[in-house]
Amino acid sequence: MFTADDHRYMARALELARRGLYTTEPNPRVGCVLVRGGVVVGEGWHQFAGGPHAEVNALRMAGPRAAGATAYVTLEPCSHFGKTPPCADALVEAQVGQVVAAMVDPNPLVSGRGLERLAAAGIGTVSGLLEAEATAINPGFTRRMRTGLPFVRLKMAASLDGRTAMASGESRWITGPEARRDVHLLRARSSAMLTGIGTVLHDDPSLNVRLDDDTREALLGGGEPIQPLRVVLDSRLAMPPEAKMLGLEGRTLILTATDDAVRRDALQQVGAEVVTVPTAGEGLDLRAVMGTLGERGVNEVMVEAGATLGGALLQAGLVDELVLYLAPHLMGDAARGLFRLPGLERMAERIELTITDVRAVGRDWRIIAKIDSTANESG
Repeated sequence: MFTADDHRYMARALELARRGLYTTEPNPRVGCVLVRGGVVVGEGWHQFAGGPHAEVNALRMAGPRAAGATAYVTLEPCSHFGKTPPCADALVEAQVGQVVAAMVDPNPLVSGRGLERLAAAGIGTVSGLLEAEATAINPGFTRRMRTGLPFVRLKMAASLDGRTAMASGESRWITGPEARRDVHLLRARSSAMLTGIGTVLHDDPSLNVRLDDDTREALLGGGEPIQPLRVVLDSRLAMPPEAKMLGLEGRTLILTATDDAVRRDALQQVGAEVVTVPTAGEGLDLRAVMGTLGERGVNEVMVEAGATLGGALLQAGLVDELVLYLAPHLMGDAARGLFRLPGLERMAERIELTITDVRAVGRDWRIIAKIDSTANESG
C-alpha cells in the first residue's frame, strides 16, 4: 500500500515532529512534509502552543508549489477552530493533491472529520503509515484523548542492588551528572511533575527543569523551558508554605482531602493552588488524582516519589512507563528499596514489565520498561 518513498517522507515528518518535544505543551507534536514530483517543497512542525500548526508552516514554505503536492503529516489535520484555524481548510485552499496521515486524531472533536473534509474537497486521503511511531511521539495526548487520563512515567534511581537511599535516608547522589541531566530532559517534556508530601518533607525538592546553556541552545534555541506543573499529593495539607518549590517559577498544585481553611489559605497566600479530591483507603484516590490532571489538559505526568507512592501507583494500574536509572554501586540490604508493594506473595501476582530500551548514561544504566497490562490482568 505504501511505497519506500512514502516511508521516507513520513519518517522525515516524524523527525520534524520531534523538534516540538519540549515546546508544544499541551498540544500534540506534529510534523508535515510536502512533496511534489518527487521533490520536497515544504516542511514544517508545530513549534509552540498557540502558534501555526505543522501543515501551515509547511504550506508557507512551499507557497504555490503546494498545489498538487502530497502532504505527509504525522497526525490527521484538524478540522475545528481552536487558537488557530483548521489545518484541513488550509490544505484545501492550497489545493494539495493528497494527504497521507500517520494516525487519525484521537481527539473526539477531530477523529476522522479532518480527513472527511479533505475527501469532500476531492483530495485523496489515507492513514496508518508509521502509526506506531507517530503514537509514540504523543503518548500523553493520545492517552488523554482516549481515556481522560494522562500518560504516567514513573522515574526511579537505584543502586545495582535496587536501593534508593541508605537506612538513614541519605540519597544524594545515587546517580552521576549525566543521568541527572537526562532526568531534566524527561522533566522538560512532561506536562506535570508529581510527588508525595513525604518526599517534600524529607527532601524539599524543586521539581523544576534546569538545563545547561548548551542543552537549552540545542533544544530550545537558547530559550527557557516550559516549567511543568508541580503536583503534590498531600491528604492532610502538611505542605510547608516555605517549601522550596513554592518560591520558584511555575505553578504548584496541591491535591488534598482536608478542608482545613487555615492551612489552605496559608498555601494559597504563597501562590499554591489547593484542590480537594476523593479519598480511597488511607490516602487520596489515585485514579481521581489522574482524572483531575487529565481534565486540566495534562498529557504526560512524570512521577518522582518514594517507595510508597510509586508502589501504590503501580498497584493501581496507573503507571504506563517505568524509567529506572541503575548506578554501579551496592548499598546493602539495610538500605531502602524501590517500591512498597504489599500483598504480592505468589509468582502469579508479579507486575509484568516489557523492557523497551536499555542504554548507558554516563556511568549509569537507564532501563525503560512499559507495564504489561495484558499480562498483569491475566495474572
